[in-house]
Amino acid sequence: MKKFINDPYQMVDEMVEAFIQVHSDKVKKAADTRAIVRKDAPKKGKVGIVSGGGSGHKPAFVGFIGQGMLDAVAVGEIFTSPPPNAVLEAVEAVDGGKGVLFLLGNYAGDVMNFELAAQLAKARGIEVAQSISTDDISGFPPQQAHMRRGVVGSMFCWKAAGAKAEAGGSLAECKEVADRMNRNTRSIGVALGPCTIPAKGAPTFELQDDEIEYGVGHHGEPGMRKDKLDTVDNLTAQMTKDVIADLPFRNGDRAALMINGLGGTPAIELYLAYRKARQTAESLGISVEISLVGQYFTALEMAGYSVTLAKLDEGLENLLRAPADTCMFKMPA
Repeated sequence: MKKFINDPYQMVDEMVEAFIQVHSDKVKKAADTRAIVRKDAPKKGKVGIVSGGGSGHKPAFVGFIGQGMLDAVAVGEIFTSPPPNAVLEAVEAVDGGKGVLFLLGNYAGDVMNFELAAQLAKARGIEVAQSISTDDISGFPPQQAHMRRGVVGSMFCWKAAGAKAEAGGSLAECKEVADRMNRNTRSIGVALGPCTIPAKGAPTFELQDDEIEYGVGHHGEPGMRKDKLDTVDNLTAQMTKDVIADLPFRNGDRAALMINGLGGTPAIELYLAYRKARQTAESLGISVEISLVGQYFTALEMAGYSVTLAKLDEGLENLLRAPADTCMFKMPA
């Protein structure tokens, strides 16, 4: 293992310290745990939007704290759920009297720890609701969509619910928006190689030089299958078709398209993937109205990318287009 680190068991705390220093205009620390909150929190009369998960996904989750998206993030160890006390401190730090919405991925540790935090928050008189992302189409068929992982499509949920909260929406309205966004969003990822968790010191899976992992997870989980390496056009066309068929999208649908790098893929390759994904979607009658290309939800240094498509209605499109000004993402007015 070759990484720029000190002690692998201290690197998350060191990162949190540095992140708050760099982005001190937008964030602050909540008490003594690994909870990072929006600098102007709590905002009276606004629903608090709280997310969190394991570290190693930068810019997710902490990079999206700010106006129009997340109000707080509970930070876990590398690829490990944050503890309930960190989630609870995030809740208390952003509670403006209108309730708090949890936005989390469908991982057992996250679901369990956020539920424990919700029970503790409710005992303190804070109303809590949650929405769980399940956008990853690999692993489970549509009939078992509730079993699927939440991956980078979660970002669309953060953006939509965050915009709704910023506009004064109620807790129930913010949850409905996040749930609807999740139902309309599908993702799939592919990798040329694994990542290495610092505390483990070994790759998360192995590939031959001419192989890829198709349907890879954002924690270095192996994919649905190993395929032979192909051109970016052929690979992206297959990924896009799989995503479109799963919803299913229909001729005339409007969509948001996101190509997300998993940490070790250069921008030039991501734009090649976007080019083919858009061509494929438009050839099937889908109108791409919102486009995002970049590193949004990574897996340490994994060389790979994902294709995400979200079906838009007028309400969701307006929420995705609403202004946002966060640590590492902006949506201009």
